[in-house]
Amino acid sequence: MMGGRALLLLLVSALLVQIRASDPVLYESFDEDFEGRWVVSKKDEYQGVWKHAKSDGHEDYGLLVSEKARKYAIIKELDEPVTLKDGTVVLQFEVRLQNGLECGGAYIKYIRPQEAGWDAKEFDNETPYTIMFGPDKCGSTNKVHFILKHKNPKTGKYVEHHLKFPPSVPYDKLSHVYTAILKPDNEVRILVDGEEKKKANFLSADDFEPALIPPKTIPDPEDKKPEDWDERAKIPDPDAVKPDDWDEDAPLEIEDEEATKPEGWLDDEPEEIDDPEAAKPEDWDDEEDGEWEAPKIDNPKCEVAPGCGEWKKPMKQNPAYKGKWHAPMIDNPNYKGIWKPQEIPNPEYFELDKPDFDPIAAIGIEIWTMQDGILFDNILIADDEKVATSILEKTWKPKYEVEKEKEKAEEAAAGADGLSEFQKKVFDILYKIADIPFLAPYKTKIIDVIEKGEQQPNITIGILVSIVVVFVTVLFRILFGGKKPAVSYSCQLFYSPCHTGREENAQLISFACRRLL
Repeated sequence: MMGGRALLLLLVSALLVQIRASDPVLYESFDEDFEGRWVVSKKDEYQGVWKHAKSDGHEDYGLLVSEKARKYAIIKELDEPVTLKDGTVVLQFEVRLQNGLECGGAYIKYIRPQEAGWDAKEFDNETPYTIMFGPDKCGSTNKVHFILKHKNPKTGKYVEHHLKFPPSVPYDKLSHVYTAILKPDNEVRILVDGEEKKKANFLSADDFEPALIPPKTIPDPEDKKPEDWDERAKIPDPDAVKPDDWDEDAPLEIEDEEATKPEGWLDDEPEEIDDPEAAKPEDWDDEEDGEWEAPKIDNPKCEVAPGCGEWKKPMKQNPAYKGKWHAPMIDNPNYKGIWKPQEIPNPEYFELDKPDFDPIAAIGIEIWTMQDGILFDNILIADDEKVATSILEKTWKPKYEVEKEKEKAEEAAAGADGLSEFQKKVFDILYKIADIPFLAPYKTKIIDVIEKGEQQPNITIGILVSIVVVFVTVLFRILFGGKKPAVSYSCQLFYSPCHTGREENAQLISFACRRLL
């Protein structure tokens, strides 16, 4: 009998532990007003007004950024700090950019414990955090940030480590869910709308910049290049002498003395004549408008003749041209290679099996944005991925499906003037292409032209072709170019000639890049 009771108690205890483990550590649905539970920063620079508002088209409430061109800061302190050192931790929240996002952030800061006496009303950009996670878009920046601040055990300094090549922000006005899953094996996974977009390892130098673990050695800052160190692999031949018959002053081109004037050339005919059909406007005032002159047109007689006007002998390449003489290059006998300082042990190096995360003591939203209509909702911290998935399915997915259907209907109604689903997929791909590492020198220009294309969907194909040409050209050079000097490109946006002078009012008609020799 006693054994049965003990077994029953054991089963009940196990069930309670399982139930507790499946509960969210923190869940903020904003079903109730945030006042009293969240603290708005009282710092002077944060003038943006937060509102408890419904998501457009839904009965569901969220935390709304209500004004344009403002700084916002709000924080919620947790009852107990959340440790990130053991087990799985899921950070998840929902954001809807109801008016789009041209320039601004919509991320969350997971705040570490503050010093004694700190007041939540003092929350600002300088408040130390452990993780910053979420979308940010402005100019060439288009990414779902994941930033970790980690304390160096050797120096005691906190270093900001950025996830390399994070996913881009969805370009629409729909609700989206951002999820970061931190695993005990040092893995971090970034999901957008429940779909994995990025997987990384906290200890991999390939995944975070700078790497969490510093290099074992560093260049000696005290080491200096010797004055006699020669880094020139090639030098002009000091024994070379300019040939006596080398004429540096010979021109590149000379008249072709053998050329003769073509038969039928009209010497006395001008290339352009007054338009015989043009007439002086009736309201033309010579005193105010000046003497009226008929507009010019191409001389029709020149179209059937070899040419008009004064005939001149054409120019041809000068066979005697040699240009400025330079001594030929030879191997430098004193060449010592490219100098580098010697490596010394890095005083900041340490070994690490797993990140030494600071706990999360609060969650804060501290952003600057040019857009209003940013709605935060369903902020979650959990220790079970299933909990996050369940909340996503119950809260976000039904809203998203409604929004998606409405978007499709609006696109159908807009016809060719709207941004189609196909075009959105194309732009999503182009944003990913812009994030490819070897295109980094061209990223700003590529992002600029993508954003112009999103505003003018009728040029989608032209933009796609232009960017693919740049991509293929750079890739071809990397694969087959060998050890050649780096190639630079100049990219331009071309607008129709009838624009008003303000770029935003001009019509983008093409995008092109040219190679700079």
